[in-house]
Amino acid sequence: MKLSIIIPLYNEQENIVVLLDRLLNINYPGFLENVEYVIIDDQSTDNSFNVAQDFVSGKDGFKLFQHNRNEGKGAAVRTGIDNADGDVFLIQDSDLELSPSDIPSMLETMRTLDIEFVNGSRYLPGVARPLASFKRYWGNRLFTNLTSILIDVKLTDMACGYKLIHRNLYNRLLLKENRFGFEAELIIKALRLKRNNVAEVPVKYFPRNAGEGKKLNNSDAFKILWTIIKYGLFRIN
Repeated sequence: MKLSIIIPLYNEQENIVVLLDRLLNINYPGFLENVEYVIIDDQSTDNSFNVAQDFVSGKDGFKLFQHNRNEGKGAAVRTGIDNADGDVFLIQDSDLELSPSDIPSMLETMRTLDIEFVNGSRYLPGVARPLASFKRYWGNRLFTNLTSILIDVKLTDMACGYKLIHRNLYNRLLLKENRFGFEAELIIKALRLKRNNVAEVPVKYFPRNAGEGKKLNNSDAFKILWTIIKYGLFRIN
């Protein structure tokens, strides 16, 4: 099994090197044949691209791309996967809210259960986490419960950024969303194809607020809600 870690990057010049160092120091499962790191800068307005470029220079296993304009996380992930060689893709946000130390358990779950999609959950018990925003928690609960009802499957964290997906499944989904609705579209379309092909695992979570660079805002919530209705209720392809 070959793993491609897809890293959408936007205005994270303070965090990207820390993240890449952590990824390089993971004790990956022995069944992996190869790991590559695919970074997509979504036209950052800070020095993120140059910082990433300096880090990957001369190192094997890295690919770095840059969009000509800001297109959104979903578009960045698709660019990364289009240029990746792996059999499975792990989406890794560059903001350090999620810990790369959870990647091995996601890979082990995919292999043990023989499934094609593993969703990280910031709310399943089993790991210690700092307290997070009450409003964001209930917003995510609302979206997750709505998704669960529409797809008839019990989810605990639809919006978690950690998603591990096999190439065979990804190629069948025909994803379209460019921005924060991407996570909802991805998991809804995967569950519509085959419910028992998806599992959730608990992951650690270190939440940021707006002053610390949190990019999701209230207007994005309405866009995510529309995405859930569009693909979950109306079942648009």
